[in-house]
Amino acid sequence: MTRVSGNPAHRLRAPSALVAAGLLGLTTACGGGGEDGGEVTSITALDYNLAEPQNGATESMLQECGEQAGVEVEREALPREQLMPRLLQGASQQELPDLMLIDNPDLPQFAATGALLPLEEAGFDTAGYYDSVLQVGTHEDTLYGIASGVNGLALFTNTALLQDAGVEPPATWQELREAADELTRGDTKGFAFSAIGHEEGTWTFEPFMWSNGATLTELDSPEAVEALELWAGMVEDGSVSQSVVNWSQADVNDQFIGGRAAMMINGSWQIPVLAEEDVDYEVVPLPVPEAGGDPATPMGGEVWAIGRNGTEREEKAAEVLRCLLSDDNMTEWAELNAYVPAKEEPAQRLAEDNEQMAPFVESVPTAQARTADLGEDYPDVSAAIADAIQQALAGSGSAEDALAQAQQSVPES
Repeated sequence: MTRVSGNPAHRLRAPSALVAAGLLGLTTACGGGGEDGGEVTSITALDYNLAEPQNGATESMLQECGEQAGVEVEREALPREQLMPRLLQGASQQELPDLMLIDNPDLPQFAATGALLPLEEAGFDTAGYYDSVLQVGTHEDTLYGIASGVNGLALFTNTALLQDAGVEPPATWQELREAADELTRGDTKGFAFSAIGHEEGTWTFEPFMWSNGATLTELDSPEAVEALELWAGMVEDGSVSQSVVNWSQADVNDQFIGGRAAMMINGSWQIPVLAEEDVDYEVVPLPVPEAGGDPATPMGGEVWAIGRNGTEREEKAAEVLRCLLSDDNMTEWAELNAYVPAKEEPAQRLAEDNEQMAPFVESVPTAQARTADLGEDYPDVSAAIADAIQQALAGSGSAEDALAQAQQSVPES
């Protein structure tokens, strides 16, 4: 998922008159040489890492990697809501930056335009990467984007509240319902999650669908209905607040910190936030329908991609990207963001050193790409799922009816 962005520190240009005029080329192939313009001395990069410390770390890594490649990296960072239109128009005009950071479910939209460089053409060595990580950067069997680190979802439990209630962290859906009921006392709900009416709500629900055997192409299947009925049932019995339909993941974390939720589903990026609070907690894998099953979490995080801007510029961008993806940089980025490194060896080292991150590392091999089945159609289907969740949890329709309506958004194969 996407982190909340703050203010940039330095070298960040605000949206300029170029944007207003629709000249969205970012000085791509027009600047810094290349092809007929002579030796490439600079390349461009665009990302949305505006919050600290990510902003400063991105700037530092890009400049260091640029120096190693013998180019200056002209970086621009924008809020995600501005970056997406910028890139979409740039992709349609084949005028993308040399390097760009894209939230992984958005990649197919850009790859489908033909404006991204297949990384196989750049000679990228993908040995050591998790297959699931490579999948999120793949469109129509071609790798266009690659992640430095990824994130996912797990179950956070308040240690004191569970001990007081004599409850163990649940591993199955039945245990989850029973624990949530036992932990609901006074102003404290047993369980909390984001069911907000956009991608955050869909993202949180997908593990329940997938671990029960449902798919994003058959939203009205019994398996999908059963998963949504689980959520709706806990809202109906009062162990989950109906306000979850309005809560972002940050809101859910606030409920957990305040002791108003004994358990929550949330992402690894909340670990640094919780470190600043007086909360004793444990992180365990997401509960699954039956004991012994594997969680099937959606793969979160961003991928780096290269724009098609001429061979020389592509080669320099690829050099910079290889540097960004070095084991040392990958590990530094993962530790900074509470991400899981995209390669298995550094990820396993992280799990050994950090028990709170271990469940997130454990979930990576069975994590799924949200766009694997739907490609560029995913955003529309995601929105329909979010609407179905809202209907079912608000009591304005059954889970079966809500998901039957959502199924109409799925394109015919």
